[in-house]
Amino acid sequence: MNFKISNAYQAESLVLIPVLKTDDYAIFLKNILEKYKMNIPNIENDFSADIKSMLILYTPTHKIALLGLGKKYEENELIRAFRFFFLKQKNALQGKIGLEIQHIPDNYLSEIVNGILLGSYDSQLHKTEKKQEKNWFLNAESEVTFYTNISKEKSIILIDKGQKIATSQMSIMDLVNDAPNYKTPKTLIEWAKKSGEINGFDVKILDKAQLEKEKLGCLLAVGNAGRVEPALILLEYKPKNSRKKIGLVGKGITFDNGGVSIKGSTNMHFMKSDMGGAAAVLGAIETAAKLQLDIHLVCAVPVAENLLGSNAYLPGDVLTSYLGKTVEVIDTDAEGRLIMADALTYLNRNYSPEILIDIATLTGSAVRTFGYAAAALLTNNEELAKNLYDSGLKTGEKLWRLPLWDDYEDDISSDVADVRNFSGKDMAGCIAAGKFLEVFTEKHQAYAHLDIAGTAFKVTEFSTMHISTAFGVRLFLDFFDKV
Repeated sequence: MNFKISNAYQAESLVLIPVLKTDDYAIFLKNILEKYKMNIPNIENDFSADIKSMLILYTPTHKIALLGLGKKYEENELIRAFRFFFLKQKNALQGKIGLEIQHIPDNYLSEIVNGILLGSYDSQLHKTEKKQEKNWFLNAESEVTFYTNISKEKSIILIDKGQKIATSQMSIMDLVNDAPNYKTPKTLIEWAKKSGEINGFDVKILDKAQLEKEKLGCLLAVGNAGRVEPALILLEYKPKNSRKKIGLVGKGITFDNGGVSIKGSTNMHFMKSDMGGAAAVLGAIETAAKLQLDIHLVCAVPVAENLLGSNAYLPGDVLTSYLGKTVEVIDTDAEGRLIMADALTYLNRNYSPEILIDIATLTGSAVRTFGYAAAALLTNNEELAKNLYDSGLKTGEKLWRLPLWDDYEDDISSDVADVRNFSGKDMAGCIAAGKFLEVFTEKHQAYAHLDIAGTAFKVTEFSTMHISTAFGVRLFLDFFDKV
């Protein structure tokens, strides 16, 4: 599929006109009808302009599609509307499409492109027969021409940005959605190496032997019963002139059955998505490199399978972390915080990031607190909290802050070790996990923990089953601009 720029109408099979629901949107609609020589009295009664609303109109010479954008321009809502339209219409669209965006502010072109391309996303990774014979995106002649007043040079830059973000999002969506027999720690390692080679960032792998040498005892314990050995993926994107060094850590449990503290079977298949945090970090560094952002990124992605087996670690075990602190294992299903603990300390000590953020599908507590609408944000740094919160609102990848107060330290205290990995209480679980991870940052002054358990993998308006949302990629990209 190709994108073109024009300031004049051409002979497309369809003209798509996005409509904002302003107080006078009826006047806008009237002007559109006059332009295309149509007369439909009180068209606002047939078309509300609410987000994702659609109306197809026909004339002897034109096919017009109106697309509602809601009450105000928002990045996420634009992406949402265009993704919905192109997803729902992909088997009805034909040939070339014209898209009137003269009335939309210039800076939203990349979001429009992003939404269009996300509308092509297909989660049917392993279907042998796919019902997409008429899929418009698969037609070599498919083309979108933007009718815009933006200069060609600026348009090319914005279109390129939208394409690069969308392709990275869809790539990590494939990672998260993929089956556990196709996706192991080795898969994530190979993905990172390939992306680093193509996009220009460094990738280093600490394999099991190196983990043992460096004494990352928590990561080793969790991955000990896995079919594939655990590892630590280290990534660095360093442009010539960078403003800030940011450290990202993403949880990479490629499948989690809970280990000895085994999960119930009902939704265990969803645990193929327990590497949503790793996917967010991989997507963020790939996109930053593609866009050549002036930000220095250092990332750590601990990868492992948390399985039940003869070599599995046990409740009651005491592990020695990379930090040197001992950890009493209360629940082997609280494994994410264990691998993240070693990765946080390793990244902090060896790369010294000015800002340190971890992101993980960590606790059911976060889901019970926020449902699927927002992720949990825990930090004691006010500036960092504000920047992350604002980026969440802007991108639609929303965060809500929970306390990281010392009042919760008792939840991680242990009688036999320095800390324990689970409080054993049916309350404040998300906060207790954050307090546990904080220990392994060695009092980093700009540290934040993001628990994305409810937002990384869920049923959406674009699916009938749980799929990846690529949560975190656009959040981080916007956040990078703020620091």
